[in-house]
Amino acid sequence: MAEIRPFAAYRPAPGSEKKIAALPYDVYNRSEACEEVRKNPESFLSIDRAETGFDDSVDTYSPEVYERAANLLRKWITEGRFVKDEKPCYYLYEQVMGERSQTGIVACASIDDYLNNVIKKHENTRADKELDRIHHVDACNMQTGPIFLAYRGNAVLKGIIETVKEENPVCSFTSGDGIGHRVWVIEDEEMISIIYEEFSRIPAIYIADGHHRCASAVKVGLKRREKHPGCTGEEEFNYFLSVLFQDEELHIMDYNRVVKDLNGLTVEEFLEKLSKNFTVTRIGSGAFQPKEKGTFGMYLEDVWYKLTASGEIRSEDAVKGLDVSLLQDYLLEPVLGISDPKTDSRIDFVGGIRGLKELERRVHTDMKVAFSMYPTSMRELENVADEGMLMPPKSTWFEPKLRSGLFLHEL
Repeated sequence: MAEIRPFAAYRPAPGSEKKIAALPYDVYNRSEACEEVRKNPESFLSIDRAETGFDDSVDTYSPEVYERAANLLRKWITEGRFVKDEKPCYYLYEQVMGERSQTGIVACASIDDYLNNVIKKHENTRADKELDRIHHVDACNMQTGPIFLAYRGNAVLKGIIETVKEENPVCSFTSGDGIGHRVWVIEDEEMISIIYEEFSRIPAIYIADGHHRCASAVKVGLKRREKHPGCTGEEEFNYFLSVLFQDEELHIMDYNRVVKDLNGLTVEEFLEKLSKNFTVTRIGSGAFQPKEKGTFGMYLEDVWYKLTASGEIRSEDAVKGLDVSLLQDYLLEPVLGISDPKTDSRIDFVGGIRGLKELERRVHTDMKVAFSMYPTSMRELENVADEGMLMPPKSTWFEPKLRSGLFLHEL
């Protein structure tokens, strides 16, 4: 069962939350991060991506980058930009995007639950990406970006969330992208005890987003256990910063694909090969967004098509039956020659938040063909994780993204 415990967070000084809160470090490339920090030097991205304080002669992953992150964080704390709560608390973090809202419980999850698969994964991680955050967390002695976790609906926790939200939040702001953010502090001892006990009855927690941050936090914890052989397991480095949402509130967007060429085929040859496993329907100039599982949009030569997977290739298997798997296994690999989408430079991925116009733009600039996807569902994600399997790369795109800098967990 899950151990989800309260902690004493460092939080931005009241009134500064909007300037400090930043999108996750990994949604930016270096030039984008530098531009963001140039526009807002108070953004937490200054710390999460401390290479923004150097010119391009300094490598993103050099030791002085992590040293700068640690020094800048301590400077901001000394200056009073962050204040630590006096006692361990749970927190609520609500995000509002258009007509949708999602409210998570901010807490610390156990690295042992990750190791024992109580906290379940659905993606592989890359060692090089893990190493960056390991160095960052270790240098800062702080986890700065929360892991996005999900759990199946729980009536007691839902009731507590609704009760707490009747009070005024401790902070409320709208970020530049139009997302609303509100935070509440849960410091009532009885309520804290109930939340802890309810989570202890939950058999599985799912990583929705942040696999690399999660793996890095776990490895930092294990590293510190080796350095402190007499540790009790209660030390803060045995836990990692998380926001836990009921799965029914979460929204997965489509994660679309664009490909540079047709693998040497003419358009006619390509369409003919597709017809082996897909019904190809010409739509015309209007962008096609799939409305049901097993259907795909395709943009080629200024024309949109609808692709419908044949019954022969559909599967009840948790992974093989995913739409991202159908596209990969029956089109991208056999027809376009993309056997490993993680490493093949001919393919790129476009989050659904950018819209289908972005697919058209890419085809008009640097790509040949685009595919719009029907989103993976939370239930599909949970089924894959429950079976101990892994999804293909870039299967899920969660919106809105959690902000970094609103809650810091000191190790």
